[in-house]
Amino acid sequence: MEENFESRIVEGRNAVLEAFRSGKTIDKLFVLDGCKDGPVQTILREAKKHKDTVISFVKKERLDQISETGKHQGVIAYAASYEYAEVEDILDVARERGEDPFVFVLDGIEDPHNLGAIIRTANLSGAHGVIIPKHRAVGLTATVAKASAGALNYTKVAKVTNIAQTIEDLKDKGLWFACADMGGTTMYQLNLKGPIGIVIGNEGNGVSRLVKEKCDMVASIPMKGDIDSLNASVACGVLAFEVVRQRLG
Repeated sequence: MEENFESRIVEGRNAVLEAFRSGKTIDKLFVLDGCKDGPVQTILREAKKHKDTVISFVKKERLDQISETGKHQGVIAYAASYEYAEVEDILDVARERGEDPFVFVLDGIEDPHNLGAIIRTANLSGAHGVIIPKHRAVGLTATVAKASAGALNYTKVAKVTNIAQTIEDLKDKGLWFACADMGGTTMYQLNLKGPIGIVIGNEGNGVSRLVKEKCDMVASIPMKGDIDSLNASVACGVLAFEVVRQRLG
C-alpha cells in the first residue's frame, strides 16, 4: 500500500505543542504575529529546539487561510509524514554496502517533480542518498513522493541548513564534489570515480557561486541542440550515469 507523504496540518496550541514534544518532524510553524502569551511562547521554545523547523510570523488572515478547522488559536504547524535522514545515515548506507559514498547534493531545487525525479535517479544509479537545503527549496511532499515512483521508500533524504558547509564537512570525510554547470570541463574528461558528490543547482539560476567554489570539479554535459540548458533532473541523470559508467569501467 502506498504511503501518504503529504504534510499533515496540526492546529491549536495543545495539538502543536504535543506534536513537538512527541518528536515529530515539524517542517513549518506559523504563529500569529505579535502574539506574546505564555502558551505560544512555550511552543516557540519547543520549536527552537528543533533545528529543522522554519518559523514564520504571519497575520491572522494567513492562519485563517491555512486552517482546516477554523480553530487554530494563533498557531498552525506542518508536520512531515516522512522523516528526514541525517547526512551520517547516508554515509552509513555506503559503509553497509562496502561502497565508496555516492551522494546527490541539491542547491535549491524548487520544483517537486524535479526533486521526485532526482530521488528516483538516485535510487536507480546506486547513490546512497540525497541532500537538500532547509530553506528556499522544496521538501518531501506528496507530489515529490509520487514523482519518485516509489524510490522515496528506499532512498534516504537529508535536509541541512547550509549546503556549502555540508560539502566542506563531507570533503573532510574524503568525498570529492562535481557540480553540473555549462562552463566546466566535459564530464567525459573528468575522473568521477571514488567517493563523490554530484551537485545540481536551481532550475533557473544553477549552482550558487558559494556552493560552486566549494566543489572540486565543474562538469559540463556536451550538448548539440539549439537551446542551452537541460532540465535539472535530466542533467542530474546524465551526470549520475556517467559516474555509474566510470565505476563499472
